[in-house]
Amino acid sequence: MSDPEPDGSAHALTVIAMIGNVFSPYYAWQRRRHGDAGAEPQAHCAMNVSLYSQAAGAKRYRRLWSMTERSDRQLQRDSSALRIGRSHWRWQGPALHIELDEWTAPWPQRLRGRLTLQPQALPGRAFALDTGGHHLWQPIAPLARIEVEMDQPQRCWQGEAYLDHNHGSRPLARDFESWQWSRARSAEDGSCRILYDAQAKAHRAGAALSPALHLHIDSTGRLCTLPMPPPSPLPTTAWRLPRHGHAYPQAPALAATLESGPFYARSVLQQADGSLAVHESLSLARFEQAWVQALLPFRMPRRG
Repeated sequence: MSDPEPDGSAHALTVIAMIGNVFSPYYAWQRRRHGDAGAEPQAHCAMNVSLYSQAAGAKRYRRLWSMTERSDRQLQRDSSALRIGRSHWRWQGPALHIELDEWTAPWPQRLRGRLTLQPQALPGRAFALDTGGHHLWQPIAPLARIEVEMDQPQRCWQGEAYLDHNHGSRPLARDFESWQWSRARSAEDGSCRILYDAQAKAHRAGAALSPALHLHIDSTGRLCTLPMPPPSPLPTTAWRLPRHGHAYPQAPALAATLESGPFYARSVLQQADGSLAVHESLSLARFEQAWVQALLPFRMPRRG
């Protein structure tokens, strides 16, 4: 999210590179037809971009959103770089450079610009989300700074940033019902907290979850795990998607809903100390329903 702007406006940006697109209806159709082993993850890649802008005094954020799925012919990667379509990521020294060139859907508008992310802390630790070790998550740079230069639309800002990584050996929807995730940076000491509260499918005994994750990372990058605070209810979304935060020590308040869909929501929460948290709610059980799958191609076109 951006640092406070002189005119009171605010900006936020989320970029997710996916190989084996978790939210792809095309990948889900291939898995149903050929089984998990018969559907190639590399054939379902996407660069998801969400750009949010809030004018001074406005309660809502304006949003531009893109997720175009591409085939393995438009995927290139090595140990330091990743290209999907016309967008690419590249590590150069300690900084991550991202070039974006995407189109929004369903109404086409260009999203093109450059990002430079400078990690401030690299804890270097990954966490298993299930006892079988099929799903791993790593907060690569939980404390970072970013410079954003967007050409289309024209936006320019600096602010705090966050970088993580999920990977696994089988589809998330096979083992998980839902999760609630949040990340907040303290306004007092610059540390951050991450809460990862996931729910496994009841019939997947082999995917039983490890204890829910509550991490504290101080300003030097030192990471420690803490007990999960009690859940705190939040209003459901317009799609009636449940979401909840966690009280540490007081319950957070819903400040804004950035993204609202039938199976996913991204929100901003106001913490007791005045800081803001980015919050995600995901229902994979809802994602697998046929009516949701039928809606997705309108927001997620595929370009082979």
